[in-house]
Parts: sequence; C-alpha cells; structure tokens
Amino acid sequence: MKTDRRTFVKTVAAGTAALGLPSWTRGAISTDRTPLVRVHHVPVPDFSWTNAHPGVESLLFRLASAGRRFYRTSLSHPLGGPQGMIGPHDVVCIKVNAQWKYRGSTNTDVVRGVIQRILEHPDGFDGEVCIIENGQGRGSLNCDTTGGCDGGTREVHANAENESHSFLWLVNELFQDPRVTAYELDDIRQTFINADDHVTDGYRTISDVSYPCFTSPKGNRIEFKEGIWTGSGHDSERLKWINIPTMKDHKDLNVTGCCKHIYGLITTWNEPLPHHDPTVAGQIIGQFYSLVRQPVLHLLDHIWVAHASLCGYPPDTTTRRDMLVAGFDPVAMDAWSARHVLYPISGDPAHDPDIPGWFRTYLLDTRDVLNANGGVDGGKPSTIDEADITAYHQDQRRMQVGVFVRGADVHVVWAGARPPYRIEKDADPTFPAPQVLAQAVWDREFVDPGAGGDGANWYYRVTGS
Repeated sequence: MKTDRRTFVKTVAAGTAALGLPSWTRGAISTDRTPLVRVHHVPVPDFSWTNAHPGVESLLFRLASAGRRFYRTSLSHPLGGPQGMIGPHDVVCIKVNAQWKYRGSTNTDVVRGVIQRILEHPDGFDGEVCIIENGQGRGSLNCDTTGGCDGGTREVHANAENESHSFLWLVNELFQDPRVTAYELDDIRQTFINADDHVTDGYRTISDVSYPCFTSPKGNRIEFKEGIWTGSGHDSERLKWINIPTMKDHKDLNVTGCCKHIYGLITTWNEPLPHHDPTVAGQIIGQFYSLVRQPVLHLLDHIWVAHASLCGYPPDTTTRRDMLVAGFDPVAMDAWSARHVLYPISGDPAHDPDIPGWFRTYLLDTRDVLNANGGVDGGKPSTIDEADITAYHQDQRRMQVGVFVRGADVHVVWAGARPPYRIEKDADPTFPAPQVLAQAVWDREFVDPGAGGDGANWYYRVTGS
C-alpha cells in the first residue's frame, strides 16, 4: 500500500517480510519479456550525510520488487538473495564513459552511490570495485581530457553536481579504501598478449573483437573473458561487470548507450573491423556481449542527457531529466530509452529506433548476433520491440520499505522521499495507535530490538519529508 510519501510493511514473528520482494531467480520474470526499470524525479543527492544516491537506492529497491536482487547472500535482506548479482568476494568492474567530460561522461554521483551499495554488502565486502575505461588514447578518469569540446583545456569537469568530483576523486579522496580502485585502459590499448600470459597488461582477441587483461591496483588479475586468474586457473564467477553509460548523441552511430559503451572496453588499435562503420557496429557489439562477457546490470544514466553533442558541452546541448534506467538487454535498454528519453528531447529522427537509420541498423544487428549466440540474461531473446519489453516505473518521491529479521531484531530499510524520516509500528495495519520508534532520522536503516522474537505481528510505517 502506498501513498505519496509512505509505505506500510509488515513483519511477523517468524521473520517474514510482507513487502513483496521475491527471491531473485532466473524464472522470476517471464522468459519472453525483457525487464527494464526506470526511476524518475531523482533529486539532487545530499552527500552531506551519506554516500548513498537517492536514484540508485530507489532503482535497486524497484529491481528487487521485480525479482532482481543486488546482493548475493544467504542472509535475509530486501536487496539480497542466493542468486543476487554481487557476492561478498567479487571483483566488480564498473565501466564508465570517461573519453569525454562535462555531461558527455558518466555521472560520478551515480557511480558513487553504486560503489557505496556494494561496500555495504550484508555479508561484508572484501573484494574490489574497479572503475575502468578505455578512451582510446584520449580518456581520463580525472575528467580532464582535452577532448571536451571546450578548446582542449585540462580543466576538471566531471558530470556531477560538483564538477571537481571526478572518478579519481571518488577513489583517491572520497573512499580512500583499498577495495575501491581505478584502472585506465588507454595505456595498454596497443599491447596484445597470448592466452598463457597472466602477467602483462594488454589485450587478447577473439573473433573480431578484443578484451582487456590487467592486474588491478588491489592485485587481482582480471582477464575480462575468462575471469579472475587464481594462479592455476580462472574464477569466472567472481568477476562481475556493471555497465554505466550515459545516453547521448553520436555523430557516426547516431546514439551512444548501453550497446556502444563496449567501445570503451575493446581496443580500436589495429582493429579487424572499423568500429564506427554503422554496417558492422552491431557485429562488433554483439560479438563482445556474446563471446566475451555480459554485465550483471546495465544502468543507463539520464540525470543529464546530451541530446545535441557527443561531449556534453556546451550546456545548451544538454537537458536535465533526473532519470535512471536499469535492465539486462542492451538493445532493449537503448531502444526504450531513445524512444522515451532522448528522442522526445532532441526531435532528431536519427535518435528514433523505429525508423531506418544507422541507430536502428546497429541495434538490429546487435540483437541478431546476440540471439544467434544464446541471447541475454540467461537465455532470453534480445529485442528492439516495445511490445516485448516490460517496463517498471518508480517515482523516487514515493517511499519503498523492506524489513528483515536478524536474531530477535527487526531491521527496517528504505529508499525514496527525503530525510529526515519517521519510523512507527503498530499491531494494526490501519495504525490507530502507532508507536513512534524514531523521528528526525537521517539514515536508511533502523533496528527494532527484540521485535522479531516477541511472538507478535507488527506493521511498520516510514514517512519521509
């Protein structure tokens, strides 16, 4: 039950939560539909009290309610389940766009929120989160690339509320945690290595595409197709990839989104196929996703949309939309987002996936290569068609609440609205005589000691500002 700013949830003595968040399984959503989640009305994040990003929080809660849990864990948690995306020992590569700066790069505030969520894994997290990008010789994780359409300055202009908050600022200044690292692939883009070389940082090739192999700052040997090199073999399951592009205009392929984002993972040095040729782009993209690796999550950044420029500058070529979209099929993600976000802003037919053009061409070609090689998301067909995409929507202004029991304690967690929050409970779902557990709360979790073992059924209510 939901109102504009409240959500009611129930917990019983046995420790079950009545939020309606099913465990994350491959069968949780119909195999003939591609799930997609959009969060809208994302507010400017208030990082004065937390690294959590309000849009990311609402997105992960909505994904969980659609059957997709972020954490892989055996512990009870609204965002966790035994087949969740991220385990406590994983090495997680976050692929960003850092070939450009300004609004042409990935929003670092969003990346900040994703990293924070990983570090808060309910089992603890002793793996690594590594921000990566290959800007093909002109990238910069410091967001000071000279290819920023601003006359070639080395000024730092991150896509963030505070433009000094670059990707390297997140790593070196904010988190200052050995579990959070960054690796710029530009420096190894001309180095090619053999299958038995587990020391040299460089690229391997498969079919018409390439993929990076490198030792991370934490010492993990990441070989993007095979997994984590252990010294005697590969652990593919421990290597996870979260794809976080920003959707924008592109002069050659018309649109940059989840599909084309792999151009910052391959090397274009001495490539067998010209990657900016629209007639072969879909083959390159499809081969990478099919033959190398697929991400556990695509998160498409629509906080700002560069509707009329590749580099997100000057300002009049960008529009604020305050949306995030997540899913598991890059073709569906790009087609849906172009229809409902990019094209309505630009009015440029080149951004319309439903009319003939280079954008539609490479989407269809990517789809066909993917489906010829097993599809996406555990065997589902990739699609461009609106009728085959199930879209879930979440207004960030609405509360989302989950409960779980640890021992005898009830934990209440939430996303949505704004702090401060008020937490109440009652034995009656209509809350005729609520007990105020806390108010003026500036946090995302509250513990009700002993409430999980007192034999009573309790309803919880969280109210945001």
